[in-house]
Amino acid sequence: MRVLIPGLNRHNVAGELLAGVTLVAIAIPLNIGYAQIAGLPASAGLYALVVPALVWALLASSRQLVVSSDAASASLVASSLGGLAVAGSQSYAVMALAQAVICGVVFLLMAVFRLGFLATFLSKPILVGFVGGLSLDILVSQVAKALGVHVDSGAEFTAKVVALATGLADANPWSMLIAGSAAAILLIGQRLFRAVPWALVVMVAATSAVALTHADAAGVQVLGAVPAGPPDLTWPVLDAAQWLVLVPSALALAMVASAEGLLVSRSYGEKHQYATRPNRDLFAFGVASIAAGASGSFALGASTSRTAAMDRAGSRTQLPSLVLAGGTLLLLLFGTDLLAEIPAPAIGAIVGVAILPLLGFRELRRLWRLSRFEFWIAVVCFVVTLTVGSIAGIVVAFVLALINLARRAATPTIDVLADDGNPAHALVEGTTAGQTTAAGTIIIRMAAPLFFANGAVFTQAVKSAITDAGGPDDVLRLVVDMEAVTDVDVTGADEFDGLRTWLAAARIELEFSRVRSNARARLARFGVVRAGDTVFSTNRAAASASLASSEGN
Repeated sequence: MRVLIPGLNRHNVAGELLAGVTLVAIAIPLNIGYAQIAGLPASAGLYALVVPALVWALLASSRQLVVSSDAASASLVASSLGGLAVAGSQSYAVMALAQAVICGVVFLLMAVFRLGFLATFLSKPILVGFVGGLSLDILVSQVAKALGVHVDSGAEFTAKVVALATGLADANPWSMLIAGSAAAILLIGQRLFRAVPWALVVMVAATSAVALTHADAAGVQVLGAVPAGPPDLTWPVLDAAQWLVLVPSALALAMVASAEGLLVSRSYGEKHQYATRPNRDLFAFGVASIAAGASGSFALGASTSRTAAMDRAGSRTQLPSLVLAGGTLLLLLFGTDLLAEIPAPAIGAIVGVAILPLLGFRELRRLWRLSRFEFWIAVVCFVVTLTVGSIAGIVVAFVLALINLARRAATPTIDVLADDGNPAHALVEGTTAGQTTAAGTIIIRMAAPLFFANGAVFTQAVKSAITDAGGPDDVLRLVVDMEAVTDVDVTGADEFDGLRTWLAAARIELEFSRVRSNARARLARFGVVRAGDTVFSTNRAAASASLASSEGN
């Protein structure tokens, strides 16, 4: 039987409650900013912290992943809905609710059909590029907000940059002062005293300063009235065509959230040695997203930064998310008047500093050092997302993922195995080109399934190994090590059949070793391993048989 909050006990409940208070202090300022990025009122960001957070905490297998509105989801909402309705309008808000509901349905379908593996197609370089592109676009908007410069949130990145540059001359000096001070406090404070909820400190200090100096009268924009009361249960009402037009963006949102969420969930589970269930987490994502759409919020994402903050605070359960839901509800019931005077420059600074790590420059440097190909994948994804749009960025991300997968699959490791003459040693190391494994025998191993992308590569590698070793005059037997050949398709089988014909014409005997029992039926059905073929249990046995045969001759 599953306990309500896995990992919670009387020894850690006090620490988990304290971590929850910290999460409240971090999440409320950020979600207000993310709602504005999405083109929605501040209340939409706060509503995401109530019912959706509660649902996620009770259903998820991950004990630490924090799920809420985040920078990527907010930017995707804005970019996908900006061309369909005017930000801030009623129709825009209804579309945001419908988009969240569709995301939830996508998550649920992924969970039911166990499609969590699809999220793995968005590899780390792709996520770095995609999220980095979104984050830079957000950063420009937040800098403009912090300086009091008007920038159309639905405009393209280049248009935003131009608007920011041309509007600098008219920037509000008081807004600049508030934003600069807020950013300095956040950056310095987080470096020196990471446990302090600096976003809350900045929000309270900036709000107090505006209230005392009446800076809003000097042109500093403030948040304004936030409706009091709990989120209302609602349902988006749109015609069929409007629902359908939201499907592509909802798919993009679901894929990004699931890819990042499952990756972060698994990494923390491995770090702290508890089990996670990807399909259960997808189910939790689905129910939480539908709850968001039904309670006045918008699409959810996986908050990497808040999850990391909870990990640093020592949290190992979902209790902080429950505390967050309760704390936000209390704020909505009794404290919304305190939010009205929050200055927009402070919100811009809070969100801007929060997304700086998401730009991915540190990860890009690491990719450049480790893998230039993956570095350029990240860069292409970054540029496309930034200049063309988020949906195009997702499409390019999947194409790049498939290209990367095909490139790796088409170039598997293929070795001619070496025999050091010691019967106690296994044949696992590869020999140099032009050598045989034993007298008249080549044992060759391909470290991959046999399918359309590498079938021709494997057959050519076999022919080259035989030719380099002296051709049919010196090579009498070919033994194929099948340990890593766990699967085969029609194209791969046809290529292997052509190899079998070539070997027969050259009078080279074909044999096998280490055929997996769970793959043998499929290999037999496709004609790769046939009824009369010799199959050795080990490569050593195949080499010994070759030695015995040569001595007998």
